[in-house]
Amino acid sequence: MTFSFLSKRGEMMEKAIMKDPFFLSQISEEATKEDLYLAQDLQDTLRAHQDSCVGMAANMIGVRKRVIIIQFGLMPLVLFNPVLVKKEGVYETEEGCLSLAGSRKTSRFEKIQVSYRDMNWKPQLISLEGFAAQICQHELDHLEGILI
Repeated sequence: MTFSFLSKRGEMMEKAIMKDPFFLSQISEEATKEDLYLAQDLQDTLRAHQDSCVGMAANMIGVRKRVIIIQFGLMPLVLFNPVLVKKEGVYETEEGCLSLAGSRKTSRFEKIQVSYRDMNWKPQLISLEGFAAQICQHELDHLEGILI
């Protein structure tokens, strides 16, 4: 299932990418049902940057709420209030970020489990490994104000 969101005029809702390190280093607030609209903004902005981006946090579009989107396979997944609940297999890697110039070294876990709320505000649990887990951890760091 993919989301296709358009404005009332049929336009994509792409948002500008936040590049201010002070804003990005602030911890995000819990999302509520009123923040469901962020799925649309994140989906459209991720699609607009699909050549250089595989995940995004709401603070990257200027909203300090605990919402992320990750792209793996054909389907993007939006997670509201995601929490890392299990992790294993630490390794070193290097990552870039749409909000920051260049790339930086960081540590990630090979396998993770994340609890979150879905678009219907139902609790979910997802297990990720490899690159999908790395993407998710990068976006989870954004929610904590951690810049790589």
